[in-house]
Amino acid sequence: MGRLLEELDYRPTPIGALSLRRRREARLDVDVIEIKLGDEHLMSDLFTESEVALGRLGIEAAAGPKLDVVVGGLGLGYTARAVLESARVAELMVVEYLAPVVEWHSTGLLPLGAELSADRRCRIVQADFFALAADEAGLDPDKPGRHFDAVLVDIDHSPDALLDGASAGFYTTDGLHTLSRHLVDDGVFGLWSNDGPDEVFVARLQAAFGAAWAEPVRFANPYNGETVTQTIYLARRTAR
Repeated sequence: MGRLLEELDYRPTPIGALSLRRRREARLDVDVIEIKLGDEHLMSDLFTESEVALGRLGIEAAAGPKLDVVVGGLGLGYTARAVLESARVAELMVVEYLAPVVEWHSTGLLPLGAELSADRRCRIVQADFFALAADEAGLDPDKPGRHFDAVLVDIDHSPDALLDGASAGFYTTDGLHTLSRHLVDDGVFGLWSNDGPDEVFVARLQAAFGAAWAEPVRFANPYNGETVTQTIYLARRTAR
């Protein structure tokens, strides 16, 4: 049995204090790894169904035998691992803004760090995803103008619940349209949301990409058994 609460690391960041904790959840008889930003819970390995769904659904929607993929937001690594489960993925670039999160993976402090580091297809870049998305040079700092088969994003809680107001422009029609320019024709954009499907946002995606839909992800809350509904938004860039 683990300690009731163990703080594994604590770091200041440009958007607040970041902490990595291992907590004993006595009600479920499990140890939980979680990341907090200030007093706000960012992620927990107790709830990973929709993060995994983002990776799997995004790859399923993408066409082609050799896929170049970007994941915006490393977190605990579940979306990245789900992407790498597909043999069609030739290269995965993960863009993470918070340097401590990158370090926690590279040093093995997070459970999936060693697995992601061992996969030669995976490259982790410490950078501001939203700044790269808005830049004409594109998402890969080493290859300006590069286009990707899929870009999958799990950073903010939802298009309306942001960790930092600086990312607000990304979720506008113009911001999403700019991101679409970094995709190949028929390339796929995927976005995780903690909330249920929002048809207004689907319409915004359609305006920016050409085709879009929402995939509800439902799972049982382990505390009370009630159904939780989160959303994976998907969009396809139509040929221009």
